[in-house]
Amino acid sequence: MARLAGTDIPGKKRVEIALTYIYGIGLTSAGRILDKVGIDRNLKTEALSDQQLAKLREELDQNF
Repeated sequence: MARLAGTDIPGKKRVEIALTYIYGIGLTSAGRILDKVGIDRNLKTEALSDQQLAKLREELDQNF
């Protein structure tokens, strides 16, 4: 289970869906975030590398 923006996101779900567990992020915003950082929407959260998680954290910290 990864932790982003102070929220534990589920590891067995697609990243696009898992990001919606964060307050203020819906499906549309999640898709935009993933497109911006270059991560496939269909990738499972547990398959994210440390580098990809760092990109997501940085994007969330700057814009949300």
